[in-house]
Amino acid sequence: MNHEELIYYCVDIVNTYRDSFLSPEDHLKDYLSSKNLKDNDAVFVSEVFSGLLRYMNISLVVTEPFYNTHGRGVPLSDQTLLKVITYLALFRLDELGMPHFRKFIRTQDFNIMYKFLNFFINESSLKSWIKDEWSKLYDVAFVQTALLSPLLRWLPELTELVQQLKQKVDAKQTPVKKQLPLTKVKEFSLTKPRPRSVPLPYPIPKLQKHKPVPKTLYEKPKEVNRLQAQRIENRQAAEGRLMESSKYQFACANFNKSEKTERKLQQIRLEEDQKLQFDSYKAKPLPKEVMQTDVPIKLNAATIMREGKLFKEREKEVIKKLESLESGAHDSSKFMKWQEEMRQKDLEAELAMVERRRLEGKMSHEDAILARQKLINDNQKKVEEMKIETEELMARYLQDRLEEEQLMRSLVEMVLGGRENAKEAKKKLVQYKAKIVQEVNEESKELMRRALEEAEEEMKRKVELIHQIRAMEAAPISRNKMVDFTETAGYRFLNEMSIAELRERLSLLKEKQAEEEETKRTEILQNKQSKDRMLMDTLTVISKYRAEDTRAKAEQRANLRVKKESTKEKLLNSDDKLLSLQEKLEMKKAERLEAQQKMKVKPSATSLRQTSSMMREKTH
Repeated sequence: MNHEELIYYCVDIVNTYRDSFLSPEDHLKDYLSSKNLKDNDAVFVSEVFSGLLRYMNISLVVTEPFYNTHGRGVPLSDQTLLKVITYLALFRLDELGMPHFRKFIRTQDFNIMYKFLNFFINESSLKSWIKDEWSKLYDVAFVQTALLSPLLRWLPELTELVQQLKQKVDAKQTPVKKQLPLTKVKEFSLTKPRPRSVPLPYPIPKLQKHKPVPKTLYEKPKEVNRLQAQRIENRQAAEGRLMESSKYQFACANFNKSEKTERKLQQIRLEEDQKLQFDSYKAKPLPKEVMQTDVPIKLNAATIMREGKLFKEREKEVIKKLESLESGAHDSSKFMKWQEEMRQKDLEAELAMVERRRLEGKMSHEDAILARQKLINDNQKKVEEMKIETEELMARYLQDRLEEEQLMRSLVEMVLGGRENAKEAKKKLVQYKAKIVQEVNEESKELMRRALEEAEEEMKRKVELIHQIRAMEAAPISRNKMVDFTETAGYRFLNEMSIAELRERLSLLKEKQAEEEETKRTEILQNKQSKDRMLMDTLTVISKYRAEDTRAKAEQRANLRVKKESTKEKLLNSDDKLLSLQEKLEMKKAERLEAQQKMKVKPSATSLRQTSSMMREKTH
């Protein structure tokens, strides 16, 4: 098979592939079986198809920018062809060699191939933006070793191929000039027209010179510049105060924590966040009637059999353990006792840690509240200062606006005086246009009347034709045919019978089927009853085991709860660190309450007088 057919099959298999209907393997198998290719050709087509699907993103990095920048005149239907050429140049050039690759290129349109290869085979583009785009998709080492290095190694031969294509394009674009006979000039024998008279020029109307637009219209108001300058000045002052405060901050304060401290804080936050359930869905409680009544859980057959098998296996394990103890096996009671003691120690340590973290969290919460109260007081002072400055600026701004409005009012009165003449001319133009519109409306009404009359005549003719067709269809036609159910059709087929005989045979067949169904129904019912008896026996065993497990777990939970409470009380009374943390927390809380009491707003004498006067006015 020649190179042109090979490249055609490679492009065709990619174009006909739809990933939503078939997998790549099934599509490749169906395509090769339908084309009857040779073994070598089929292997080449399958390798190109699988490789192009695998590295489709690499080909798109080259083809899409080509169509956006240099793809004018190149049809979009050739996009798959360009992807195949890109794949062969990047991954199969060492295997094919330059002669075969050159033959693949020469079988296609050399104008398109020259445009694409001139865009792609460019050393500066390959080392700059193409390499950057490939590095976003794959590792830099893979891009350098598997993509760029082989291509740069073949770059001299590829550049020579591009130059050959350019020579072909230039040779085709230089058309051969034909020697055309010279045209002999012959004068027309026409009568010379009289020279036209020069028309008189139209008088140019003299318009009143307009006043130029004031420059202040394109300038920002002075207030905006003042406010901007004031903002910059305030920001610089705030930055200066910040620098001064940071320069004289306390030497004992250390804001930077060590890495170990940060890790521990992060771990504590994660553990505390896992305990919180703010976003969890809170279900509605069940009614009291349902909670008070013990509703049994309905189990299906598979669940009953599975649970019965589980309990039987447990029985076997217990029996096996007892038999081993009877035969002299080792008892693990000492190990279980030691394990219980170790768990108790771990529980005490965990409870102490939880209580310490809770107290530390409360202390940090109290510190944060005190800092916030201090920040609120500072912000209130700054707001009062800003209000006074804003009132002064607004007063200046209102005064300037009043002066500008008076100036604009005088300008408007001057402009209105010059517009009276323009209004008269505009009024005459409106009257002339209204007259033209009236004439056009009268002509359109006449045309509409004629069109309506013609449409009405056409509708009458169609209605008459419909009446005639319906009268012909309503004529009665005799289609009655006498049928005898005891006679055969007379086609002389084998086993031919009449309709009556057929009905009789069908009734006998239905009776036979009914008897068979009744027999099957009886068998099914017997099997179902035996299965139900087996399930009831298994369910009785399950209920006994469940009751025993529930009782044992309830006793275990009660013992564990009592043990945990006693351990917690013992730790709180015996741990000195927890007691000291509790005392510090009480001190912080008292300090916070005292600060809140100071921050409460106390009414002044003036506000009390105003309130009492307002109440008297309401009563009167």
